[in-house]
Amino acid sequence: MLDALIAVSLVAQLRPDPLPPLPRLEVRRANSTIVIDGKLTDAAWARAEAVPFQFPWSNQTGAKQKTTARLLWDDKYLYIAYDCEDAAITAQYTRRDDPTYKDDAVEAFINPNPAQTDVYLGFEMNARAVMFDYVYLIGKYLFKRLDLDGIQLATHIDGTLNARGDKDRGWSLEVAIPLAEFEPLFRAARPRDGEEWAINLNRWDGTEPDRRLSQWSDSGLVAATPHNPRRFGIMVFRDR
Repeated sequence: MLDALIAVSLVAQLRPDPLPPLPRLEVRRANSTIVIDGKLTDAAWARAEAVPFQFPWSNQTGAKQKTTARLLWDDKYLYIAYDCEDAAITAQYTRRDDPTYKDDAVEAFINPNPAQTDVYLGFEMNARAVMFDYVYLIGKYLFKRLDLDGIQLATHIDGTLNARGDKDRGWSLEVAIPLAEFEPLFRAARPRDGEEWAINLNRWDGTEPDRRLSQWSDSGLVAATPHNPRRFGIMVFRDR
């Protein structure tokens, strides 16, 4: 959530309780075509491990609605899918680089060079399939007029968007990010088997004041914010 980005030492914001170890995920190669339609029905997704999200902040009052993510890759794309339980789906923003994180939204923060923790790419996508993408230089600069090329993005809504008085079931999202867009940080055309990137996956759910953040890797921060690249999990590319 970009309102929570502050240029002070992240170490000072860490919770004092012991933090869990950083999670790791093996990302397999897609063995068949993935059609980006938001429905997660393509056979390739059956090969991907389901990644559950956790709820690190007990002081938040929003419902704890389940989120799982899956990742795959091929020679051209990194694929990410999110499956979100949601009883009241809300998304108001409709234009590229709108503050989608204020809606029901999911995020991917990706650092293809874990040896450094200062720069990463952010992808924030709401239930309308609207994207806010940027380069973030931690604590200093946010380059939000990025508009990376060739990204494919779609959502599928099981319910009614922005409708009051009914009960929705959830929504899902698929995004295909060209591997070429990571080349300035990664300095290679594509990953090799065993290559490790740092990543975190997040979800903003609900509307204020009952709003909740869930994550794959606990950011470890006192405030409910996902922006701590030192606590990103590790994904390992597998080419077998």
